[in-house]
Amino acid sequence: MTHVKAMGRPIREPWAVFGEEGWMKTARASRTKKFSRKRRFGRAQWDHQLDPYKPVRKSAEPAACPQCGAVLHEGRWQWGKRAEGAQDVLCSACHRTKDRFPAGIVTLAGPFVAQHKAEMLRIARNQEQEARRDHPFNRIMSVSEAPDELVISTTDTHLPSRIGKAIKRAFRGTLQIHFDENAYFVRANWHREA
Repeated sequence: MTHVKAMGRPIREPWAVFGEEGWMKTARASRTKKFSRKRRFGRAQWDHQLDPYKPVRKSAEPAACPQCGAVLHEGRWQWGKRAEGAQDVLCSACHRTKDRFPAGIVTLAGPFVAQHKAEMLRIARNQEQEARRDHPFNRIMSVSEAPDELVISTTDTHLPSRIGKAIKRAFRGTLQIHFDENAYFVRANWHREA
C-alpha cells in the first residue's frame, strides 16, 4: 500500500491501516457516505474549463441586456419583463455574438446536405427555440452555407450536440462530437453521402 516516501514517512491510501500483516485496506464507506462527501476533484473544478465570457462577479440587480432583452433575476439570466430602473448589462451570449467568438460549431457535410438544406435549417432553428425557452444563452450566432456543407455557430456548448443529435435522428448519417479539453468549445460534425 505504500507508494512513495515523503519526508521520511510513507504515503498511503486514506482507507489503508496498519495491521498484523502490514498495510491492509479497510472496508470502504457505504455508498451513501461516499456521495454525501464534499466533491474535491473533477472537470467542473478545473480552471481551464471555465467559460471566458462568464463574468467573474454577478451584476447588480435589476439588470437587462439591451440587445436581446434577457433580464437578470435572482442571479440568473432569463426571459421576462424588464424591471424599472434596470441597468443595461450585455449578456454573455450577446457579447460572444458581438465578438464573433462561438462556443460551438455544427458542421453538416456531404451531398445529402445540398438536397435537404432547408429542412436541416428548420430542425436546427427548432432545437434552438426549444433550448432558448429555458436557457437564454443557447443561441445560433450564424449560419454559413456552401454547396455541400452547412456550418452553424452557437453561443453555447450544449446546443451543437443537441442540433447534431436531432439531425442524426431525422436523417441518420454519422455524427462525431468533440469537446475540446483545453477550451470552452465543442464541435459536432455530421456527414452523409446520399
